[in-house]
Amino acid sequence: MSTAKMAKVEAEIEKAKAKISEYQSKLKELEMKKTDIENTEIVDAVRGMSIPLDGLAALLQSLKGSALPATASGQKVQKAPALMGGAAETEETGE
Repeated sequence: MSTAKMAKVEAEIEKAKAKISEYQSKLKELEMKKTDIENTEIVDAVRGMSIPLDGLAALLQSLKGSALPATASGQKVQKAPALMGGAAETEETGE
């Protein structure tokens, strides 16, 4: 390979590496934004529940110990009975 061709290929390699680095940085930034949005949604949902702090801890512990199925559109979800007034309730999800 001639020197000119080698230099051209090396320049393309460096350009590709720079693009990869740029996209990796952008990906990392987007993943952080996604995590921030998810965290905000979780905080908003918890604040909207009007559960006292000790009740929230109990709810999270009960959820941690149970294997809840993933919610899909139209599935019925069972509310935690301990914090919702005794008997378990079922509600339709409208996602």
